[in-house]
Amino acid sequence: MPTSVEVIRPGMLTTVQDWPGRTGYWHVGVPPSGPMDDLSFRLGNRVLGNAEGAAGLECTLDGPVLRFSAATWVCVTGAPIEVTVNGVPIEQWRTTQVPAGGVLEVGAVRGPGMRCYVLVAGGIELPEYLGSTATFTLGRFGGSAGNALRAGEVLTLGPPHAPLATAVPMDDQPVLAKRWELAVTEGPHGAPEFFTRADFDTIIGTDYSVHFNSDRTGVRLVGPKPDWARTDGGEAGLHPSNIHDTPYSVGALDFTGDTPILLGPDGPSLGGFVCPVTVVAADRWKLGQLAPGDTVRFVPIRSDRAASVRDLGVGRRACWPTVLSSGGDGDDGVLRRTEVDDETGVTYRRAGDDAVLVEYGAMTLDLGLRARVHALHQHLLAARVPGVTELTPGIRSLQIRVDPHILPVPTLLDLLAETERHLPAADQLVVPSRTVHLPLSWDDPATREAITRYMHGVRADAPWCPWNIEFIRRMNGLASVADVYDTVFGAEYLVLGLGDVYLGAPVATPIDPRHRLVTTKYNPARTWTPQNAVGIGGAYLCIYGMEGPGGYQFVGRTTQVWNHHAGPLPGRPGADRHPTGAQTPWLLRYFDRIRWYPVEADELLDLRADFAAGKVRVTAEDGEFRLADYRRFLAANHESISGFRAVQARAFAAERDSWRQTGELTAG
Repeated sequence: MPTSVEVIRPGMLTTVQDWPGRTGYWHVGVPPSGPMDDLSFRLGNRVLGNAEGAAGLECTLDGPVLRFSAATWVCVTGAPIEVTVNGVPIEQWRTTQVPAGGVLEVGAVRGPGMRCYVLVAGGIELPEYLGSTATFTLGRFGGSAGNALRAGEVLTLGPPHAPLATAVPMDDQPVLAKRWELAVTEGPHGAPEFFTRADFDTIIGTDYSVHFNSDRTGVRLVGPKPDWARTDGGEAGLHPSNIHDTPYSVGALDFTGDTPILLGPDGPSLGGFVCPVTVVAADRWKLGQLAPGDTVRFVPIRSDRAASVRDLGVGRRACWPTVLSSGGDGDDGVLRRTEVDDETGVTYRRAGDDAVLVEYGAMTLDLGLRARVHALHQHLLAARVPGVTELTPGIRSLQIRVDPHILPVPTLLDLLAETERHLPAADQLVVPSRTVHLPLSWDDPATREAITRYMHGVRADAPWCPWNIEFIRRMNGLASVADVYDTVFGAEYLVLGLGDVYLGAPVATPIDPRHRLVTTKYNPARTWTPQNAVGIGGAYLCIYGMEGPGGYQFVGRTTQVWNHHAGPLPGRPGADRHPTGAQTPWLLRYFDRIRWYPVEADELLDLRADFAAGKVRVTAEDGEFRLADYRRFLAANHESISGFRAVQARAFAAERDSWRQTGELTAG
């Protein structure tokens, strides 16, 4: 009979995690999850004789009380914490046998650190979701039915075996502190394009403080406000931190407006903010131990000298309290620039020591650039390049994540240069393009509640408060709120990316430029957004895939874009696995067209209840998108498009000037 564990007390936030978590779905907004401190987790598994990634428990601030049905070896690692077996204290980092019927009690974290880990011989056995048992509580999947542990539930363990060692060697154990140094690489978006040189010097020369409002999605920091190298983000938004939506790396320092956030393993895969530095893979374990009030210093290192995330010994350098470095790469995160044709350039940016961000063209909204991204994406999918682990498209970018042991970044750059010679011209793009009809509850009560929460908990004096729709009207020079309504419902939105704020959430833009309402994003971002809220940020529209933080200006709410009842199809990492009916959880595809139809708030609640019950009712008509035809449309309507943009630009400039006068923007 399998060994089982009864949860007597679950602890404050205890979840089942495995390592490396849920990989291969970054392109549709599914984060890896997994242990936030992978090092402590894997070390515990190793001494127990488990596979390094075997499922165990992550405990935040306070641990569980567990009763074992049979004698079982355990190892508790991570932040200092009191641990007892049947009331008798035991040491952390050592293997201990809990007798049959015995009770393991894990107390409160004493500090330093934030999280501890309970690993058990044989690992925890649970059904996998998208290839992993890792819990993603915001997405409501993985682990124990998508939740943190609850009192009374019973977990099944794998076949028992004896440990390989009595303890984790002292030299392998990570050093925890109240003041942290994080090894970072420059890029993807640094100085002098986005930040001033003085800004960058401040970022790497400042002790930031960890904000209490931090979690597995990201660690918020408190520090100086940048001066910025730009006055605004153009079509991407009014604030200079705004860029056209691009894939993120776990460990990136994401400036959401003026607020720096270290993106965690439950963070978003796609977003519209700049990231000047990225924590190297081997140092990301520290994010799991950053506690409110701790201080953080970023130390640039050369990417080719980063420790290996594969290493669990002294080569990981986790036993050192400081990061030893003679300096970073000194290239501002730009690995290479070249021209792909007479009109389009390409920039290869560093996105940590394990990823490259390929960006095409100027910082502008051009569907031709998205076509180029699509061509590169499809070519690399077909090539099945060894060492490529994830492929995630953005608006004008493609993030390529690699295992640097198999595919070093310099080798990848040479491969990409060769690939460009084989890509078709953008005008040849012809892709399937369904027209998908979705309901929209205009100015929905749930979005009103989110604005109210923001005003009470974050800031009440924001220019977009108390009504986002009025702010959108003002920024675009429209005569009335009714004009905003007519523009949104009259538009046909082309889906350019998925996973914009999680779980198949599309980032889309109107095909007709005269329907492109340009606005800016919240600064700082909201801490709560209702699931499936619909918002506009820059020139883009997003449907929020789930509850969580956010920054787009609300226009309403719609039905779910992620079907928890669907069964995923197998596929290779980064593939755009098209859904057929309810075979995959994500509803939308790249290059789908979204058309809205109005519904009342109560009607939307009924539709959402039906969707949650598995009654997915979506009308979609097949079609195709041809870039050559689209460019002919732009040429034929050039005059009226230019007139619309001129009015919009004047309103945008007026809003920017008012922000400067009130101190919302620096004079930069």
